[in-house]
Amino acid sequence: MGAGGVAALMMPLMRILPWMLLSAAASAAGPPPSGEDTPLTLTLSQQQAVGIRIERPSPLRSAPQIEAFGTVLDPLTLAADLGRVQSTRAASAAAMADAARLERLYHDEARASLRSWQAAQAQSIEAATQARAARMSFSLQWGPLASWSAARQRSLLEALSSGQRMLLRADVPGRRVGSTIDEHALVEVDGLNVSARVLGALPRTDAQSQSAGWLLELERRPEGLGPGARTAVHLRAAAVAGLLVPATALLYAEQGAYVYRLADGSGGDSLHYAAVPVRPLARVGSGWLVEGLARTDQVVVQGAGVLWSLQGISSFSAAEQEHD
Repeated sequence: MGAGGVAALMMPLMRILPWMLLSAAASAAGPPPSGEDTPLTLTLSQQQAVGIRIERPSPLRSAPQIEAFGTVLDPLTLAADLGRVQSTRAASAAAMADAARLERLYHDEARASLRSWQAAQAQSIEAATQARAARMSFSLQWGPLASWSAARQRSLLEALSSGQRMLLRADVPGRRVGSTIDEHALVEVDGLNVSARVLGALPRTDAQSQSAGWLLELERRPEGLGPGARTAVHLRAAAVAGLLVPATALLYAEQGAYVYRLADGSGGDSLHYAAVPVRPLARVGSGWLVEGLARTDQVVVQGAGVLWSLQGISSFSAAEQEHD
């Protein structure tokens, strides 16, 4: 490329560089308190130089299907985890009662030594810690089952042991932002679709797939499908209505999700952009249904990351997150 071509490429950058430096200096004090308070101003030439593209969001009502893979869970693991919760709870109650007994004896004419009372207190604290850890572990591993009553948990365990029911974990690889999932799902078994019920979300992320997970229940166990088996699962997001924007338009900050909107579309050489908070509702293809925008809004669908770097909002792009 000749010197003339290089000069032609450098001209837009030279025009915008001083303005970028000023914007960076202005944002060094921290992000603006809200998206609407500090609009970002670009000239037409600056917008072209950084590749800003704007579009109007599209209204859509959708209940998109989510492809997942399921893993049949072992009822022995559930039985062991439930037993650990119950045994540590009982041990904690016994240790607490023993500590209270020794305290009464210590204050009752020194019929128990101070050392024995303090040892019982330490044991009570340790037992309570073990019980709390067991409850937290169960909640992370089994999600919605942690809120069930003891009788309902026992009933489920008996049904799993007799083969009347089956539990699966359904994972969507790469998905970390969980959508609202419909309670009905389909599980593929040898080309057949078996209906399943979604019990709820599982807080623990799968370490290998880095995916969000949901706990599913099959009322009847298909033949040949045992613990550890893998199968395809079809989840369905709950029907929601909103405005569709590309994933590249979304950014995430400490306060939540944002998009950049053209705040002044009256024309002229200066264009004003403002960060507007939105709430993601559901993933649809390569975009997201969101609420918080109007159909007439003009949203930055390309170059939002450039505006973020200029304004200094500490966040990351939803599109970049998908490729982590």
